[in-house]
Amino acid sequence: MSIAKIASVKPNLDDPRYYFNRELSWLEFNRRVLKEALDPRTPLLERLKFLGIFSSNLDEFFMVRVAGLRQQVEAGVEKFTPDGRNPQMQLADIRSTLKPMVMEQHHHFDRVLRPELAEAGIHFLDYNQLNQEIKTYLQEYFEQHIFPVLTPLAVDPSHPFPYISNLSLNLAVIVRDEQDEIEHFARIKIPDMLPRFIKLPLDLQRKWGKKKVHWVGVPLEQIIAHNLESLFPGMSIQGWYAFRVTRNADLDVEEDEADDLMLAIEQELRKQRMSGSVVRLELAKDTAASVQSMLMRELNLTEQSIYTLEDTLGLHDLMGFLSLPLPELKDTPWSPKVPPRLRSSVDNLSSPQLNWEQNGDFLDQIRQGDLLVHHPYHSFTASVHRFVTQAAHDQAVLAIKMTLYRTSGDSPIICSLIEAAENGKQVVVLVELKARFDEANNINWARQLEQAGVHVVYGLTGLKTHTKTTLVVRQEEEGIRRYVHIGTGNYNPKTAGLYTDLGLFSCRDKLGADLTDLFNYLTGYSRQQSYRSLLVAPLNMRSRMLEMIRREITLVQQGEPGRIIAKMNALVDPELIQALYGASQAGVEIDLIIRGICCLRPGLKKISDKIRVISIIGRFLEHSRIFYFRNGGKNEIYIGSADWMPRNLNRRVEAIVPIEDPLLNQEMQDLLQLMLQDNRQAWELKPDGSYQRREVQENEPERSSQVILMHHCDRRAPLPRIYLQPPAPDQP
Repeated sequence: MSIAKIASVKPNLDDPRYYFNRELSWLEFNRRVLKEALDPRTPLLERLKFLGIFSSNLDEFFMVRVAGLRQQVEAGVEKFTPDGRNPQMQLADIRSTLKPMVMEQHHHFDRVLRPELAEAGIHFLDYNQLNQEIKTYLQEYFEQHIFPVLTPLAVDPSHPFPYISNLSLNLAVIVRDEQDEIEHFARIKIPDMLPRFIKLPLDLQRKWGKKKVHWVGVPLEQIIAHNLESLFPGMSIQGWYAFRVTRNADLDVEEDEADDLMLAIEQELRKQRMSGSVVRLELAKDTAASVQSMLMRELNLTEQSIYTLEDTLGLHDLMGFLSLPLPELKDTPWSPKVPPRLRSSVDNLSSPQLNWEQNGDFLDQIRQGDLLVHHPYHSFTASVHRFVTQAAHDQAVLAIKMTLYRTSGDSPIICSLIEAAENGKQVVVLVELKARFDEANNINWARQLEQAGVHVVYGLTGLKTHTKTTLVVRQEEEGIRRYVHIGTGNYNPKTAGLYTDLGLFSCRDKLGADLTDLFNYLTGYSRQQSYRSLLVAPLNMRSRMLEMIRREITLVQQGEPGRIIAKMNALVDPELIQALYGASQAGVEIDLIIRGICCLRPGLKKISDKIRVISIIGRFLEHSRIFYFRNGGKNEIYIGSADWMPRNLNRRVEAIVPIEDPLLNQEMQDLLQLMLQDNRQAWELKPDGSYQRREVQENEPERSSQVILMHHCDRRAPLPRIYLQPPAPDQP
């Protein structure tokens, strides 16, 4: 039935045709990432970066989402998603959708980007096009630096097929014994401790004979492949073929049965490294049929899991080229700014160990009123790190409590927490051991914190602690005062420079009391069900969001304008989608800014024709979550860590905080309006599930929300109104 006919029938909001598939919607998000690599307006090395991000995203997608679907198929699960697909149907649709995208990625790299990079002086060479002088150099390089590291593994009756590690690049080699003329199979793992692309020395680069030379190199696997005689003396090399595997990397920990959660996760990580089933096999396009058959048999795969590629495998390694010192081929460098309110009190932020006494009293700034920071436009070091550092050294601070979901390998936050414990403060850190792909890192941090005397807890059974919160308790003349930070992003200085996130600092009594109750809920025994200001999942967040959506419906029925704007990473939850459909049918104007997955189908007559969805893809990863409800002109705005997904609302501990300060509330309204007017990085979701990039119209200024925020984030004035179209009566 056509979309028009669907809309003419009395709507049953459980109808699968009103929902997009979660997995296919995610693939559309990754397609938008790929389009940044294909866009000639994107600087050349940034295009390489986006190609690498596209590949890395797919690796994680296969390791978790595709792996989960395969497990369901193998277990005979026939459960249907809201869009009406069972696991087998989803796997088939994933393959049919993804295969042309991957072909487009590799074709663009080989046929478009490589020539453009060569024109700019960056040359990816194939071994076959090298002259003898360069081949001689590479042979010597191979013998000195590569050969000692390699371990060829034979496969025969006395040598079983080897374990192929996750995301490893390998060569399948066919050799013939000159004595008995029998062909044999061997596997060589490309060492990941060596550079993926071997750069030629400067003198050979200059002899390459090109007008412009910045970097000239050859893929490591090609150097190995053309020197196989050294690895198989006395054998005749019949062929070599690159391949790469992706394994199931999702942990399966029975928390109820684990006496020691940290030990259980460590054991599961070790088991995973040795036994995760293969969910994808990437092959070079010219791989011999006999080799492909052998790999499929030994790895227990079907054709559905095979992806044949026409050139270089593992394009995620292209992200490394962003380190080349070629600023003309990159985005304009950006350095986060000190928030305006803090600027006069900060003298020097270059030292990794901030001296808060010299740089002013950060807590005093919070006492003067709520402070909102927006990363990466505002400095993480000058705000979040400074907050924790002062608390660690301020003699009046009695306790620090923090949730840690992800942090960096050299985290200054961890160092400050350790210093706080050493300074005699009560320090409590909730470390989420189940943060996917950061489990080992978090175990390491948990041990270091415990050794320093920090009280480390691991959250609640069956729930991931995803909230981003810090509570500082300080003894002051008037009595105990509590300072809080509640954010949308992790306490990670590296991602704070790449992801857009918001954070609220406050010493409001209600927020301090709420965070105290939340930490007691996380660390002790508590049946706390209500909070003064915070919306907390899985306790009251879903019900309060539904109430606020229904309130807009009621206001429209009473003759008031109804307005909802929600910015998040993903919208999947069927109950909230149906609530938005109901609001649209009632006449509530709804704008959604959703970076990734959106299972809601916008623009359907009499169902969702009041709902518009955009996705912003730019140099920074849009990660902040903002929720706006007009509320009869009272303009309620919340920020926090939760997307509208069942996992966030039902299976994670999340916290969302209201922005109550009138100036900050208006700032958030302006921010949302700016993003809604983006005509450079925004994509509009259509009723058929496709996304259309917005184009700058004739006589219209280009409005990239991220560029505008970079230009104006360090000024005391609000965003210039020239960038904001005058709002309609029902808009903020």
